[in-house]
Amino acid sequence: MDLILVLGIAAAFCTTAAFLPQAFKTIRTRHTKDISLGMYLFMVTGLTLWLAYGIFKGDLPIIIANSVTVVLASLILFMKMRNG
Repeated sequence: MDLILVLGIAAAFCTTAAFLPQAFKTIRTRHTKDISLGMYLFMVTGLTLWLAYGIFKGDLPIIIANSVTVVLASLILFMKMRNG
């Protein structure tokens, strides 16, 4: 494995794992009052675009990281839109 791939995997892991605490807390408490709707709308849009980019480039770290993060961020966004 080359250094650039390791760097990509490490970055993908960190940015994906960053959403786990918020996703778990949101699922557990169902509290979304203090979460920014605008931020999550932009984030899910951006993640979806990154995922498409990764697919077109055939870049596995980008594809995997953004696939998982889109699911986590979309879950939070869905709960925000549902619960306010």
